[in-house]
Amino acid sequence: MDGLPQRRGGVVAAICFVTIVCDGYDLIVYGTVVPSLLRYEPWGLDATAVGAIASYSLIGMLLGALLVGVTTDLLGRRKLMLASVTWFSLSMGACAVAPTPELFGLFRFLGGIGLGGVIPTAIALTVEFAPPRRRNLVNALMNSGYSVGAVLAAVLGLVLVAGHGFRPMFAIGALPLVLVVPVAWRWLPESVDFLAARGRRAEAERVAAQYGIAAPEPAAATAAGRERFRILLRRPYPRLVVAFAAASFLGQVVVYGLNTWLPEIMRSAGYPLGSSLQFLVALSVGAVAGALVLSTVADRLGARIVVIAAFGVAVLALLILSTNPPTVVLYLAVALAGVGSNGTQIVLNGHIAQRFPAGVRAGALGGILSVGRVGAILGPMLGAFAITAGFGLRGDFYLFVLPAALGMAALLCTPREAAPQPSDRRRSTGRAR
Repeated sequence: MDGLPQRRGGVVAAICFVTIVCDGYDLIVYGTVVPSLLRYEPWGLDATAVGAIASYSLIGMLLGALLVGVTTDLLGRRKLMLASVTWFSLSMGACAVAPTPELFGLFRFLGGIGLGGVIPTAIALTVEFAPPRRRNLVNALMNSGYSVGAVLAAVLGLVLVAGHGFRPMFAIGALPLVLVVPVAWRWLPESVDFLAARGRRAEAERVAAQYGIAAPEPAAATAAGRERFRILLRRPYPRLVVAFAAASFLGQVVVYGLNTWLPEIMRSAGYPLGSSLQFLVALSVGAVAGALVLSTVADRLGARIVVIAAFGVAVLALLILSTNPPTVVLYLAVALAGVGSNGTQIVLNGHIAQRFPAGVRAGALGGILSVGRVGAILGPMLGAFAITAGFGLRGDFYLFVLPAALGMAALLCTPREAAPQPSDRRRSTGRAR
């Protein structure tokens, strides 16, 4: 029976993993269809318009993350997860049949609202139900779904886009409505911390016993419900919020800029469409492998130093890409860029979640990620600016070196560890890193 709670916790992580696959698919699907959209004669879109539509989805994600930050401790993480997946699935299906670019952009915006609610709730639930000594690894395994979805989108793009255009790629994005939502409805539990904070003590204790985690003490649960925003004003949390928000913002400039425009940057450098999409596959594979390696090291050395080093990897990889190296080195540098961009963001999100008390974890993470979403909005715009201005391969990559370097600097400003709350001490035998 000892392994049953761990297996149940694994089910939570697995459900969250699949939802993050959907988010990763959405991240890359637009990048895979950018060349197709630019050549779709009925709509007559140019690079500026395509970049703007990319940002509509990200503006929706910003709004979704803000809504989660406000409502997660009021409605519950389970309900928000189910609502978010349903909403973005319906929106992806609508994109597949959109008759005009205006409606296409509207549906991308609406889908972004749902996607913005997925990451904070998935991370908060995974961290809460994971074994304390393996939280970085379990969170990274769950978040690797982000890059798995990206690889899936890139591979499907290679198969479908050239012959069938962009619409089938968005139709596939509607599948979570029938593949994920029913499973999550049946097996995804509500947060123990949320149940306790809402006065549902008996239910919280029952769920905690089923999953082998400690229910918060009554006083701690009440404080979390009454003072969840006031807690963030206590040291060292203001400093953490500012530094993490800056790092998330800068990191997502790099992530969304590269994932949206990398195929077109490489195509402009003389590579055919198929080869350009292969670079997206290399980027995503690097992100998956990087996230797993980085998280394993983070569980041993601490996530802070690992994420700082990972931003440095992004800087190095982008500088190498700007020199137009030989093909083998080029693919290796693209994979390292995936480690330093998407992979870094995965470990960073888990690190952020663990630096805040359980009662405010989802809200803090949602607020910080909402700032990050502003960077996600600007990333595609930055890429569109580079393409339109004709900077060339070197200039295109130089534009993303600066935010990666500044992200590393922002994390250097964070304290080495945050003071754990009483409810967290009961769950973990190690110090928060």
